[in-house]
Amino acid sequence: MSRPGRDDSPDRLYTLTGGRSRSAPDAPFDLVTLVVSECDPTPGMQSEHSAILRMCGLPTAVVEIAAELSLPVSITRILLSDLLDAGRISARHPRSAAAHSVPDPDLLEQVLVGLRNL
Repeated sequence: MSRPGRDDSPDRLYTLTGGRSRSAPDAPFDLVTLVVSECDPTPGMQSEHSAILRMCGLPTAVVEIAAELSLPVSITRILLSDLLDAGRISARHPRSAAAHSVPDPDLLEQVLVGLRNL
């Protein structure tokens, strides 16, 4: 069994990315980056771009998008960079949301006291 995208012809992948082999250096995409559509697909869009916008109504990880499109993650990142540059998607890393929700110190102290009492 081959991995998704391994049987794709190089010509197809070249066409999908317009000949680019890497996403922009400042692109925030790693495997778990969550992507959300900011608009609906428009007529004339590349079919892969349209598919991404349709599947990302809710936050979707880059690796899930690549699997759904049956494309290598590197190609998916390039397509996502195109959409991000156009303002059609937003992206955030899951850890950035967790960093803003620091537990209440009083609650942590109560938990510690409870654990000691066990």
